[in-house]
Amino acid sequence: MAPMVATVEETQYFTSLAREYGLKTAGVMVEIPSSALLADRILAHADFASIGTNDLTQYTMAADRMLGSVAGFQDPWHPAVLRLVREVGDAGARLDKPVGICGEAAADPMLALVLVGLGATSLSMAPSALADVRHTLSKHTLDEARNFAELALAADDAAGARLAVADAAAPLPPHQKETTS
Repeated sequence: MAPMVATVEETQYFTSLAREYGLKTAGVMVEIPSSALLADRILAHADFASIGTNDLTQYTMAADRMLGSVAGFQDPWHPAVLRLVREVGDAGARLDKPVGICGEAAADPMLALVLVGLGATSLSMAPSALADVRHTLSKHTLDEARNFAELALAADDAAGARLAVADAAAPLPPHQKETTS
């Protein structure tokens, strides 16, 4: 898998070189907005994409992770970041190519649900997050995940996206649930 791919040409170069050396599967990391925006063209050459949410967020929001004064911008819930994830997810679906998520975002159970709704086909996370993410994903359908993703995309900022999904996913109190006879 090639990191920090920015262009279609880099993808073509890497995948052809990988094939020369006998690798049957060659993918790319999507960590730069340009590669997300060109995901359909990049995935025409690569076998899969893995979205590095930490770097993609950093470069999308122009917020260095090491600089505390802009740390508030380093939030993968931001609709600008989620739009880029959707670009890659849509391209993967159209071309029947897997799109993975790696980075801290996949360990957030509600964000993992949104990422699946945006087209992620696999999630990579620390083992300690697996049970919570699995539990959250098991409680919702793919259609619900897609609806949550649309709510997050419609928000103006990361806090609004997080709140919209949390509100929509919250179970209704027993007295508000519809009953059937």
